[in-house]
Amino acid sequence: MLKHIPKCLSPDLLKILMEMGHGDEIVIADGNFPAASHAQNLIRLDGLNIPEILEAILTLMPLDPYADEAIFYMMHGPEVATPPIWSEYETILTKTENSSFTPTKLERFQFYDLAKQAYAIIATSDQALYANVILKKGVII
Repeated sequence: MLKHIPKCLSPDLLKILMEMGHGDEIVIADGNFPAASHAQNLIRLDGLNIPEILEAILTLMPLDPYADEAIFYMMHGPEVATPPIWSEYETILTKTENSSFTPTKLERFQFYDLAKQAYAIIATSDQALYANVILKKGVII
């Protein structure tokens, strides 16, 4: 056991977060996302929802302040209203001192293309629509 490590972060996920370098990306995917077919490294966190995982990761891993875009949300298209889950993400960004980052909204297939390049994908069983998020790792300063 370790102190101060959020309980939702598995040993496999902690290893992945430690392996990632500056600029590497990690996807936190909802239950509908094709995680297994898109992942270079797949971490299963079934039974957990994205907000608790997002908050846990952001307490340990900085976002990239040098990148033009460091956090990405998946959207269906411009015709879809803002998914309610995004307001939870905004609260988490503020709570974890990441409120200066503006999420980039990507159309579904653009998001899939970026996810295929990510260092890892975390598969959750979150049922919220358009809950998928990509984080770009920063540096410890």
